[in-house]
Amino acid sequence: MAISRRSMMLGTAAGGAAALTLAACGADEGGSGDGGAGGGTGEPIFANTTEPENPLIPTNTGEVGGGRIIVMLFAGLVYYTADGTAENDLAESIESEDNQNWTITIREGLTYSDGSTPITAQDFVDAWNFGANASNAQLGQYFFEPFEGYEELSAEGVAEDATLSGLEVVDERTFTARLVSAQSDFPTRLGYSAYMPLPPSAFEDMEAYGEAPLANGPYKLESWTHDQELVLVPNESYDGPRAPKNSGITFVVYQDPETMYLDLQSDAVDVVDQLPGSALATFESDLGDRAVNAPGAVFQSITLPGYDANFEGEAGDLRRKAISRAIDRTSICDNLFFGTRTPATDFVSPVIPGGGATDIPGAEVLEFDEAEAKKLWEEAEAISPFEGPLTLAYNADGPHADWVEAVCNSLINTLGIEAEPTPFPAFGEMREQIRARDLEGTWRSGWQADYPSAYNFLGPLYGSAAADGNGSNDGDYKNPEFDQLLSDGLAAETEDEAIALWKEAEALLMRDLPVVPLWYQNTIGGYSTLVSDVEYGWDTVPMYHLITK
Repeated sequence: MAISRRSMMLGTAAGGAAALTLAACGADEGGSGDGGAGGGTGEPIFANTTEPENPLIPTNTGEVGGGRIIVMLFAGLVYYTADGTAENDLAESIESEDNQNWTITIREGLTYSDGSTPITAQDFVDAWNFGANASNAQLGQYFFEPFEGYEELSAEGVAEDATLSGLEVVDERTFTARLVSAQSDFPTRLGYSAYMPLPPSAFEDMEAYGEAPLANGPYKLESWTHDQELVLVPNESYDGPRAPKNSGITFVVYQDPETMYLDLQSDAVDVVDQLPGSALATFESDLGDRAVNAPGAVFQSITLPGYDANFEGEAGDLRRKAISRAIDRTSICDNLFFGTRTPATDFVSPVIPGGGATDIPGAEVLEFDEAEAKKLWEEAEAISPFEGPLTLAYNADGPHADWVEAVCNSLINTLGIEAEPTPFPAFGEMREQIRARDLEGTWRSGWQADYPSAYNFLGPLYGSAAADGNGSNDGDYKNPEFDQLLSDGLAAETEDEAIALWKEAEALLMRDLPVVPLWYQNTIGGYSTLVSDVEYGWDTVPMYHLITK
């Protein structure tokens, strides 16, 4: 999921993510609440968020602000426990004899939050066809690339009623899925929001539905005051493993991280999953046992767009490497982030199997080297001079100003160029320009894992199918060799084989640098004195349904 990601989110060929469980006051790691349908008691939980970029449609949500709401309002075939293990939610069974042809059966008696609309196999097939069809321009479209018939649906001018040939409804509770190749991790990735069902009413007016969705997850949306708050209350019709232990969640849209932290200290907000830069040196002493700081599935980078003339051709290749080598990541992580970040050595978070690799060919380009950076920049200038100051855009409603300024200073001091921080008031405003390909210069980018797999850090961000504004490949990087390695990894029989292939793909990224990796971000945050059973998941997001107050 872009934090550029939410993205928001695939298990590896043989398993889930490395465990990350941060619990307080005896939290239930399994994730099954004992409050029963309708939720627990006590006051609602107050939590931080940013304004969702789009209406709340699962296939069109690709960032954290919307992603955290979607996961609470919707239930998929599987869900993820705190350590990244995929467990059945709506699914009764997900079966295959060859890992290419799958039969999926959902549980009996499922309904949406109105208590009368049944959840059927057709709802999954309709939602997946809608997401895959290019005419609907869904951000999650590329998540359907593994399905038979996707190539036809992703073509320009496809008919609005065209469907995936690989999907077929068998009966009210059963449907089948045919993939283009054997992919043993298919059941694990089905916890991602793009694979959630939609009721028939959604297709009458999808945008209006997204403003007030008929939910099928642990909570339902009571109200949404744009740019202020989203109020969620328990869904009495949900009988799955994530039954709420509280009486609801109010997500507060914060424009200023400093205000959010002051609210946390005064118990005005109960749980947060980001902190302002000014608090990083002191939050653990400020909050004591209520502070959270542990490895997390978040990757930060700078995007150098392929459609910018400054980064095209031989000069562009040299310039990308020069910028990367001019950034003193270790100094910034030590002196600005106070142990809450780790300099990146690859493109995948170290809590993910195969992530945090130190054996990717060409990875020396991530090491600070002033002399080499100057040499590369001068070689690029001799071919084609850089036009204009180098701008680095960021959203000011997140804690980015300090490190963006530090990176710009590193570029100025090392390369002797003009480098300017360029703030946007809100994340959504910046994303709008990025998706329209109107944002000039470079920008801060990041990825918060959608599901626990190295592939999730590679395919959605650099695969050709996710480019051109239709996914999260914001720099429009396209490399057929890279795409083939991604596909080969998905079809691998073992986790080790998949990781080896994906490391080969990463070597191409090291060579081409569509983004400049910066650092891995820890799960950081904290909670108030009013709540108990606080647990942060493998993906750094709190397990909101477990929290009691």
